[in-house]
Amino acid sequence: MPYDTQPKASHFINGAYVEDTGGTPIDVIYPATGEKIATVHAATPEIIENAITSAKKAQAAWAALSGTERGRILRRASEIMRDRNHDLSVLETYDTGKPYQETSVVDATSGADALEYFGGMAATLTGEHIQLGENWVYTRREALGVCVGIGAWNYPTQIACWKGAPALACGNAMIFKPSEMTPLCALKVAEILHEAGLPAGLYNVVQGMGEVGNALVTDARVDKVSLTGSVPTGRKVYAAAAAGIKHVTMELGGKSPMIVFEDADIENAVGGAILGNFYSSGQVCSNGTRVFVHKAIKEQFLKRLTERLGNAVIGDPMDPETSFGPMVSERQMNIVLGYIEAGKQEGARLVTGGAKLDREGYYLEPTVFADVTDTMTIAREEIFGPVMAVLDFEDEDDVMARANDTEFGLAAGVFTRDLTRAHRVAARFEAGTCYINTYNDAPVEAPFGGSKNSGVGRENSKAAIEHYSQLKSVFVRMDDVDAPF
Repeated sequence: MPYDTQPKASHFINGAYVEDTGGTPIDVIYPATGEKIATVHAATPEIIENAITSAKKAQAAWAALSGTERGRILRRASEIMRDRNHDLSVLETYDTGKPYQETSVVDATSGADALEYFGGMAATLTGEHIQLGENWVYTRREALGVCVGIGAWNYPTQIACWKGAPALACGNAMIFKPSEMTPLCALKVAEILHEAGLPAGLYNVVQGMGEVGNALVTDARVDKVSLTGSVPTGRKVYAAAAAGIKHVTMELGGKSPMIVFEDADIENAVGGAILGNFYSSGQVCSNGTRVFVHKAIKEQFLKRLTERLGNAVIGDPMDPETSFGPMVSERQMNIVLGYIEAGKQEGARLVTGGAKLDREGYYLEPTVFADVTDTMTIAREEIFGPVMAVLDFEDEDDVMARANDTEFGLAAGVFTRDLTRAHRVAARFEAGTCYINTYNDAPVEAPFGGSKNSGVGRENSKAAIEHYSQLKSVFVRMDDVDAPF
């Protein structure tokens, strides 16, 4: 095993690993076998105080550096991350259960992309000059201060970097709390950043459940909160941050539509549906889990989809040939089994899958329901597992109304050869991240985020800079002040 799954300590604070066994033990379970592979401890009040104090102390000097100097460290960290991609990918697979075939090309590589991109952008963060006759205004783009990042369990390395890279590029400090289910990878991100030359205190990692997150979010010294998680969690964190008038980014859940018109390339549409439903065993927030397929091609689509799902290699996630792994936990597996049962009970047609695999670990079959109606539970609620709902349609206006009839608005996709229709449909989607003839691409150069209940703010791209910095306007008067008395 390239990295020992038991970390040196539970937390990384002020440039070093730190332990406090007084915190609640958190067992790390390998989803492929159900066995315990590590134990970390939730942060005690002392650990939290140490993290905040060291971040606050280090941040001002970091912000005072030039963007070029900050960016150089981030780019160096991205190079280290790429050099260690194999080790980081193995650790991610142990942390999440996702196949190495996937983690080796998506997770640490995406994190390295973020560090490289924002490292390159750091030197470009400038203000502007606004001439007002002989008077003028200039703006300064300044750091917010101490940022808190709260991660989800599905992409622990990527999320740690997607939040950390823009925060650090703008001159902030970051305190990152991973999900308690996948606590291992963020520690390596912190270690790599420190090795790359990041001053101590600027990227701290603390473990814990909701109470640790709440302690961080509600602390008056914290200026910004960025959460990736579910809508219910988002409501709580958003409310807590609002009480302190803190800057907030919320990247929440979805029940995203994917529309397949009758002229779509069937192979590409099936491929998009597979990426949007079964990658990471369906544990992706932006997944297109409501697949609206035109009646004229529905049975052809389902036949080809079933054939290609038969090619899924379900097995040991460490085997590079494995392309479909387990759910992250027994609890999540049981939640998804409950949704599968609801689909059956409410009259959806089970096309394929629908059961737990007879093997150790938390494996479910890739599952497809057809003849799903808009009011069924599996068409309304986020499942976060390998369950696809296929719905029929014939009319564009009708399917657009149905696609948008949801509290969520994270993502949406359309497959068609008609480019005019493709752009028209994309414009009509009520979603923050849309796809044409593809699904779930997430380059760091593009903004990512949702509308409606799926979140506020954007991650990645230059749009993220707006969420990790603030503008200061300075009015300069060149003539005399004209006062009334």
